[in-house]
Amino acid sequence: MKHSIKVGFSFGITSGIITTLGLMVGLNSGTHSKLAVIGGILTISIADAFSDALGIHISEESENKHTTKEIWQSTIATLVSKFIFAISFIIPVLLLPLFSAIIVAMVGGLSVLGIFSFYIAHKQGKKPWKAVLEHLVIAVIVITLTHYVGNWTSTVFG
Repeated sequence: MKHSIKVGFSFGITSGIITTLGLMVGLNSGTHSKLAVIGGILTISIADAFSDALGIHISEESENKHTTKEIWQSTIATLVSKFIFAISFIIPVLLLPLFSAIIVAMVGGLSVLGIFSFYIAHKQGKKPWKAVLEHLVIAVIVITLTHYVGNWTSTVFG
């Protein structure tokens, strides 16, 4: 896989999982509304995918060492992977009761993140379990914080 595509895909999958899980958990904790969670997933799948793609685009440009083609490959890989991974979380929400959907999304998302982290670390000759643990701990921190922010928001503004 080309470096530019790997950069975009790696960023997109990681951001797609962590951002969407955080959003889902926070919205669920604050509203307990399936409609709010679905709306949040749809919104983040579009707005954040484009935002992250532009962020990668500008970041790659600022390094001043990539061709225009490489920059656009990273941009498109980020956009597509972020959108696909973010929008995929809508499936359990559509098919299951909201609480169950959140659990399924967390287990699925954290599993994919763990497997991807293991794969990347292994390919780099690093200790895979250290990378997996590091990435999963960060994701769990985000999920935990957004849960409490959702609860707080519901208490203060609900």
